[in-house]
Amino acid sequence: MKGIRDKVVVVTGGAGGIGSAICRRFAEDGAVVAVFDINKEAAEAVATDIRSSGGRASAFAVNLTDQDSVQTAVAATEQQLGPIEVLVNNAVWDKVGNFLDTEKPLWDQIVAINLYGALYMHHAVLKGMSQRGRGRVINVASDAARVGSSGEAVYAFCKGGLVSFSKTIARELARKQININVVCPGPTDTPLLDDICGEGEQGEKLRAAFTRAIPFGKLGPARRSARHYRLPCQR
Repeated sequence: MKGIRDKVVVVTGGAGGIGSAICRRFAEDGAVVAVFDINKEAAEAVATDIRSSGGRASAFAVNLTDQDSVQTAVAATEQQLGPIEVLVNNAVWDKVGNFLDTEKPLWDQIVAINLYGALYMHHAVLKGMSQRGRGRVINVASDAARVGSSGEAVYAFCKGGLVSFSKTIARELARKQININVVCPGPTDTPLLDDICGEGEQGEKLRAAFTRAIPFGKLGPARRSARHYRLPCQR
């Protein structure tokens, strides 16, 4: 990626499968990475690994379902590292189930993380970007936003909302030289997928179903996903 050296990049869900790969990818090209995750120990492990490889990274604990937590983490990042130039909204959570068999408490949890979390991050970070007249946002949606995904109705609802929200904010902030982009990965071989599928025979069936949905019939590794999408950050 060109033009990213010394720029501060925030990655939410940075301790996860795709998230940690994105953090390492940015660090390889000289960015200063802020690893945002609810699991501070896991985030620190990613940041430590980046630093041991010669990169620059810091870990920040943040609960994306809590707007105050988001604002505090963003403020701490800019105080310690400098102005945020790139935001990657990558954090995600889901639980597979037929929509009619689910209830509101599960919907609330999925929406709080996947939709409101990104909403809070945009609101906290874009104000500074708008004042400075520059910035990049990459929203990691999902193929479920484009074509749907059986058993993930509320998740698809959130990711579809993220796509339309991104288009709207891109319109609003175009004159501020702020680019908003969306990437839509398909099923990827990460710990989250293992959590979604579960264990035992039923878990194997779900994993096989996800695999069949991919044209080449093989789950992509997180590292390849981070490189494949060539995150559009260069100025």
